[in-house]
Amino acid sequence: MQALKGIKVLDFTHVQSGPTCTQLLAWLGADVIKVERPGVGDATRGQLRDVPNADSLYFTMLNHNKRSITLNSKT
Repeated sequence: MQALKGIKVLDFTHVQSGPTCTQLLAWLGADVIKVERPGVGDATRGQLRDVPNADSLYFTMLNHNKRSITLNSKT
């Protein structure tokens, strides 16, 4: 049984600390939805990229087990 099953979390974090925290929530069963700005996204998508035109392993490691959406929260 997962402690946070049924809990939804909107993840507006980026880079290291925030994505790590929300990843832990996802491991505990929360439905984590990563929200990224249109045209910008998370900076870690390109950091330490080892395969051209693909998300970096760094981004993948910080954000696996999450769903994602692009959303302009200002409109």
